[in-house]
Amino acid sequence: MQAANGIEELNRRLERLVEERTAALRDRETRLAEQNLLMDAALNNMSQGLLMFDAESRLVVFNRRYIKLYELDPEQITPGMSLRSLLECRAKTNTFIGETEKYATMLGALIAKGETYSRMADLPDGRTISIVSRPMACGGWVVTHEDITERRRAEKKIAHMAHHDALTDLPNRLMLRGRLAEALANLAKGERVAVFYLDLDNFKSVNDTLGHQIGDGLLKLVAQRLLGCVDEGVTVARVGGDEFALILPSLEDVADANTLASRICEAVRSPCDVFGHAVMTDTSIGIAIAPDDAGAPDELLRNADTALYRAKANGRGSFVFFEPEMDAAIKARRELESELRLALAEGQFTLHYQPILNLSDNRIPCCEALIRWNHPRRGLVRPGDFIPVAEEIGLIVPIGEWVLRQACADAVHWPGHTKVAVNLSAIQVASPNLLSTVIGALAASGLPAGRLELEITETVMMQNTQSTLATLHRLRALDVKISMDDFGTGYSSLSYLRRFPFDKLKIDRSFIHDLSKAPDAFEIVRAVTAMARSLGMITTAEGVETAQQMEQVRGLGCTEVQGYYIGKPQPLAELAGLLDAYLPRRAKSA
Repeated sequence: MQAANGIEELNRRLERLVEERTAALRDRETRLAEQNLLMDAALNNMSQGLLMFDAESRLVVFNRRYIKLYELDPEQITPGMSLRSLLECRAKTNTFIGETEKYATMLGALIAKGETYSRMADLPDGRTISIVSRPMACGGWVVTHEDITERRRAEKKIAHMAHHDALTDLPNRLMLRGRLAEALANLAKGERVAVFYLDLDNFKSVNDTLGHQIGDGLLKLVAQRLLGCVDEGVTVARVGGDEFALILPSLEDVADANTLASRICEAVRSPCDVFGHAVMTDTSIGIAIAPDDAGAPDELLRNADTALYRAKANGRGSFVFFEPEMDAAIKARRELESELRLALAEGQFTLHYQPILNLSDNRIPCCEALIRWNHPRRGLVRPGDFIPVAEEIGLIVPIGEWVLRQACADAVHWPGHTKVAVNLSAIQVASPNLLSTVIGALAASGLPAGRLELEITETVMMQNTQSTLATLHRLRALDVKISMDDFGTGYSSLSYLRRFPFDKLKIDRSFIHDLSKAPDAFEIVRAVTAMARSLGMITTAEGVETAQQMEQVRGLGCTEVQGYYIGKPQPLAELAGLLDAYLPRRAKSA
């Protein structure tokens, strides 16, 4: 009985043991299945294609990304297939270029040595694949395949941006210097390298009056014109702002540089249509030649820039070759720029006034304010010597504001019928602060708005016309008088007279100078005065220097005269006597 009970107990224990071991086996299989699912999920959600080969170059593991990357047939790719067979499948889809046998042998030899092998594969469809094969301890290896096409494009774009101008896509200063260094290093005996430095003569005015969009459009148009002027092998670069540079390698004759400079000036000078705006511009060019002027890149570029300064000083649309003595002139120019900035801060400017005579009553109804620079060392500096520099370095607006305030402050003490005329540059008219500046100057001085006359040129009217007209109408609403200066020297005078009712037309001095020797000048002045009279405008003949000219313009119907015959520009202290001399007798006796 006891033996039977013992056998029964033993059977129960064996059954429990079997059940426990069966449960453990099921649990282990479940965990293994879960791990396999996780492994499959990881493999098939990788951004890279993955392969694993054993020591005999047989495929052990692969993922779906690899199949998709090379557009393979999933039925053809199976574990156990050889590397050569896999490469042959890829060759059929045109995603493996080369000899499969040679590649498999080479890769196997590297893996056997324990070396990692990396390469870039450029596919016919334009994609770039990064392939990295890493050996494993078992003698096999793991391979990753990654599509780096977008990364390569981004890298190329970044590299391009580092060496090219963002606006025009021309080479920038960095690439310019590199190409110049290369050209100088490869210079053959008897050959030369020419460097052109150029900028646009009135770009700041265009940018300030028409806006940055038009300025940028002009720069892109000029870039295209420069490219159209040169042959292949010539570098055209934008080095900043409105400055461009060219490198002419292997120049055999300096005359060729001269010819190209003339062609560039002509091309840039042609009228430009930028977003519907007619823009006129010119370029100044400085030229340096290697090895004549310098042999090092930086020195050659510096000399070309020096020559550019001289070209700008010579006037619009010119080009100049570097000469050693230019260095002194450039230093003087930079010194002038520095002193000009200091002059405004230290109050070195003063105003002279030139009277305008009314021919009908022999009174002086207006005096024109003309700025002078009272330099502590140079003495009295005339506007023509520093105004262009002030425009180039961005000082013309603050200087113009000072002139406006000072002229109003001086004129308030003149006889009540005498106005003061102040010239406005195109940049000032385009400034959003002009109206508030005028109101502030009138308020601070106490001068009635009707005694302020603002003079603009036809060039001002040509730029940003709608904005300019709006500004002029606001000024007229204050009772400020508006005159057109240098009338007859612009491009579309009559159209502007229709669009804005000027108070006065100032006939340019060139017509007055030619009255006695050019019949056409005589008739033009007659026509202008007749037209102005019919439009209710005053006419002022500028540049009257003789009694004969004064009688001629009187006979032609001019209302006023201005010039040395009436009086030269003079300091405020000397003006009082002249104003008194032309007062009517009744006013004097009173």
